[in-house]
Amino acid sequence: MRFSVLASGSSGNAIYIENDKHTFLVDAGFSAKKMDSLVAGIDRSMKQVDGIFVTHEHSDHIKGIGVVARKYGIPIYANEKTWQAMDGLVGNIPLDQRFQFDMETVKSFGSLDVQSFGVSHDAADPMFYIFHENGRKLVVITDTGYVSDRMKGFIRGADSFVFESNHDVSMLQMGRYPWSVKRRILSDVGHVSNEDAAVAMSEVVEQKDTRIYLSHLSKDNNMKDLARMSVSQTLETCGIRTGEFVHLYDTDADKPTELVTV
Repeated sequence: MRFSVLASGSSGNAIYIENDKHTFLVDAGFSAKKMDSLVAGIDRSMKQVDGIFVTHEHSDHIKGIGVVARKYGIPIYANEKTWQAMDGLVGNIPLDQRFQFDMETVKSFGSLDVQSFGVSHDAADPMFYIFHENGRKLVVITDTGYVSDRMKGFIRGADSFVFESNHDVSMLQMGRYPWSVKRRILSDVGHVSNEDAAVAMSEVVEQKDTRIYLSHLSKDNNMKDLARMSVSQTLETCGIRTGEFVHLYDTDADKPTELVTV
């Protein structure tokens, strides 16, 4: 199993996952033209994509869904409430490309199992995904106001995480956003901070080589160096020294990470 964070941030999100027989995306939060460019950036093509798993209906996760579905005939997977919330946002998607993926269920594609789990975010029925193959585990969780014990149970022990590290609390509090937006981001249905993300990570990583991709960084309330430093320091406070078995990686808002094997 191989993956790349094609892009992640306030303006859009998309993740690429493949094995020897199947190719999938989690979300397509960019225009079809930009999605083509991002996938080409890892020497792949949108024509290869066998399906897109939708996490929730916010525009930075579904902006390109309708166009790429129609252009390439790609099946789209989402839960019932997310489909209902998306219907007026993505245009017509043919019935034979619309698939329901219920919360806390597993769909199998040959040797690749895809598991869904719920998160706490201000969307209709937000959920994220865990990819399992040959004893290896990739977790994607990029939008949640907090990480509950139930979520931790699902994601614990992954070999690779694409994990939200959205904002620095001080930057957010002192920044230009109106208080209503700040309150939403800081709430239990908003986004996790660098420090809160690290505390959650400290409770789910195991004593083995683990990659953590810090994702969905706010363009106004975070910076890559700050996120990496904050997460590293908090993990160390929790007894986990990065660079030993836990390795932190940046993601970008407009270009893909290296395609790596889980």
